[in-house]
Order: sequence, then structure tokens, then C-alpha cells
Amino acid sequence: MAGERIKLEVQPREDTGTSAARRLRRNGLVPGVLYGTGKEPHAISVPERELRKALTGGAGLHTILDVVLDGGSPTPSILKDHQQDPLRGKLVHIDLLEVRLDRAIAATVTVQLVGAEDSPGVREGGALSQIGRDVTVEALPMEVPEHIALDVSGMEMGDTLRVSDLAVPDGVRLVDDPETVIATLTMPTRVEEPEPEEALAEGEEGELEGAPAEQPEGGAEPAEGEPGTAEG
Repeated sequence: MAGERIKLEVQPREDTGTSAARRLRRNGLVPGVLYGTGKEPHAISVPERELRKALTGGAGLHTILDVVLDGGSPTPSILKDHQQDPLRGKLVHIDLLEVRLDRAIAATVTVQLVGAEDSPGVREGGALSQIGRDVTVEALPMEVPEHIALDVSGMEMGDTLRVSDLAVPDGVRLVDDPETVIATLTMPTRVEEPEPEEALAEGEEGELEGAPAEQPEGGAEPAEGEPGTAEG
């Protein structure tokens, strides 16, 4: 559960824009914005090392951050959005949102499939596919789960599991359409091999297509006794 609270000190930043953001990143800082209810957004920066440490705890990206802006009082906040470098995986921008711990928030939570090795359909050679990887929930900030486990150990060939099959903790409400598909178990795709007769027929056609072309008229070697030969 997201019951963990971690202190995170951030600093205001006056310079904005692409060039300023690049300078911050070169100095090991992550640019971001702190949003608050009824307040003007604050442009901030935070040491990348401290931010990574805060978000790699037990609650992951759902950690409650006690944000301290420029030495002020801690304010409970959550990670609203983030951007990562596609090659290095480092955070390059964050949006933080101040929250009240007594009011529910909407959050995106990852769905993890468990028990696949015990599924009768998987044991028969079926293909288990996870169609939906995230769901939206509503809960108090401290009650947002790190992830939601979906038990697929009972799935047989042709089965489908939906949002309505998810089991969530007390105090957590699923927001997504209950009919949204999360996982399917289908027959494996089979590649049809050509019959021997068909393969032979294709080979014969290939030989005909690859046969040398007939000599055009006038292109054959002259016969004996015809003009143009060495005789006479």
C-alpha cells in the first residue's frame, strides 16, 4: 500500500524553457512543476538522486511525498505525471500535486498477472495475453495500492478476464468499465505446412520459370552449307 511517506526537498527555479531545463539536467537536477489546490503552480527542481530514491521504495510511484519547498513546511503530494529519457530511463521532468490525505484521488495502478504456471489452459499450450496493463482507481492517497494482482491460475482455453474480475482492497474503487478486457487465453497460432504434392507442384513451376529462354529467330548457329559458314 502507499502508506509510506518520504520527505523530498525541492527548490524553486526562475529560469524556464528548454535550455534552462537542459542545464539543470546536466547538473543532476530534474525540472518540474508543483501544483496545489487553489494555488499558483510553482516551477521547481529536485536532485535526480533524491527523487529516484524516494520513488523506488515499497510504494513506488504512488509514494506520498512530503514536499518541502525552499525550506517551508512539508506538504503531502503525489507524483501526478513524469517523463523519462527513452534510452537512459532517467526522469527528465515531473509534475507533483499537493493532496489532502482525507480526500480520495484518482490514480493509475498496474495490473500484475499471477498464477500463470498453474493455469490449465497454459499447460495445454495456450497463449496467455495481457490486454490491459493499467486500471484507474479512486482511494485515499495513503490507500492507493502499488499494484493489483489478477489470479489467472484457473483460466482455461478460450477464457477471458475483465476489470470486473479484479479483487481490490477495501476502500479502493475501480473506475474503469467493468467489461474492459484484462487478459485472454487462446489457442496457439499454428503454421500450416504445405502438402508434399503442393510442394512438388510449386517446384515444377519454378523449374519452368527458370528454364533457359529459346533462341530468337536468326540467333541460332548457321547449319552446314548455308551462307556464312566456313565452307565454300
